[in-house]
Amino acid sequence: MSRESRVALGRQLLSFILVGGVGLVVDIAVFNALRTTVLEPSLVHGGPVIAKAISTSLAILVNWTGNRLWTFRSQRRTDVLREGIEFAVVSAAGMVIALGCLWVSHYLLGYTSIIADNIATNVVGLALGTAFRFVAYRWWVYSARRRNPVAQLAPLREPKIAAR
Repeated sequence: MSRESRVALGRQLLSFILVGGVGLVVDIAVFNALRTTVLEPSLVHGGPVIAKAISTSLAILVNWTGNRLWTFRSQRRTDVLREGIEFAVVSAAGMVIALGCLWVSHYLLGYTSIIADNIATNVVGLALGTAFRFVAYRWWVYSARRRNPVAQLAPLREPKIAAR
């Protein structure tokens, strides 16, 4: 990998982290608001997992917008619906990783405090899910190999007609 390629990858990774940071703020704020109010575990069975599913879904929308318009702007495709569906699939898989960490910590290991829930989902789950998402977005959703294959072909030119 050339120095230029490494620098470009570093910039892309930095913008991915910044966009993810905005999504993380949304995720944590909504998760904790729901977890401590309407989805408090003593009121709703499965409350923390439901709260996390809702907060992550909102963060996914924020992240898709930021990644599409900034991180992967030069790689985005014109088929927005397909790109959005693929982004949602990868994001959902990342969400399952975070939900799994939360579920194991809260229900299997019995760490039920709000601090334990936040560490399980917003530290451990976030780190694992983010690594998975970056790789999947870069090499599947926004892959240069998959970008508008028809648009990448050289434009057809009208054959030159010899002057008579």
